Amino acid sequence: MQLTGIHHVSALTAHAVRNVAFYTETIGMRLAKKTVNQDDTSSYHLFYTDAIGSPGTDLTFFDIPGMAREQEGIGSISAVSLRVRDRAALAQWQERLEEFGVEQDGMAERAGRASIAFRDFEGQHMVLVADDGEAGVPGGTPWERSTVPAALAVRGLGPVTLTVRDAGRTGRVLTDILGFRDLGSFRAPEDPARETLVFATGAGGAGAEVHVVERRDLPFVRLGRGSVHHVAFRVPDDLQHAAWLERLEAAGLRTSGIVDRYYFHSIYFREPNGVLYELATDGPGFDVDEDMEHLGERLALPPFLEPMRQQIEARLHPLEIPRP
Repeated sequence: MQLTGIHHVSALTAHAVRNVAFYTETIGMRLAKKTVNQDDTSSYHLFYTDAIGSPGTDLTFFDIPGMAREQEGIGSISAVSLRVRDRAALAQWQERLEEFGVEQDGMAERAGRASIAFRDFEGQHMVLVADDGEAGVPGGTPWERSTVPAALAVRGLGPVTLTVRDAGRTGRVLTDILGFRDLGSFRAPEDPARETLVFATGAGGAGAEVHVVERRDLPFVRLGRGSVHHVAFRVPDDLQHAAWLERLEAAGLRTSGIVDRYYFHSIYFREPNGVLYELATDGPGFDVDEDMEHLGERLALPPFLEPMRQQIEARLHPLEIPRP
């Protein structure tokens, strides 16, 4: 029983329209699902993926208009990575980000990979990383209607970075309970005085890594626009998902139990430094209620919310989806 990589990352935005424009037009990802936060149906939940909504390619956002800016700190997912094919693609991305006026740090090495750190329009910390033929979790399927050529396409999620008060406690949960491997450490170019610990699961590679930074000089994070809400790890099927629930609870972790999110099944829990984790199944997938060709073109609601469609739509602000 092994987690096979990163499933998705969910972040927070205060401006859904600009969020859609940035991640579909500038970054070139597909808006594969336009739905609502199942725990607060007044908020959109937007899923950006590869062409077919593959697990491991999902960058998602909860839309909360008027939300204040994040106050950075410990107990946070402080950076999210997006994978591209190779260094040549990364060099073209550097030019593209400059063309679009996106704040960036230029090309640098992180954990042995070429990368570019940048920030989206709300200040969220993002990193483009080059696969360069590295073995491990395979990349996704480029979307033929993307605003970027297939050679530059985002191939999926790369490493997430956690900033915590006690890296040892986070590391023990990753290795002793979740089965990650300790791969040592590196020094990030933006903070060369500190070690960043590296943990990997499944087949490894950029799509299966967690990076952990210890900071005892920071306050606890205050979530806001530009924050990451949680990271989810991949579980192949429901049988293993149920076994993971037993394992987590036997280890003394408080969990949500199994939650049916319709497009996948989830278990939520917090690790000792306060970061929210999710274990999510690979299926059923985003085409369970929409044709693959038309993913994300309409408001999709799971069956238990469908009877309330009229009320839900009345509370949501308009969201125009750019057509490639």
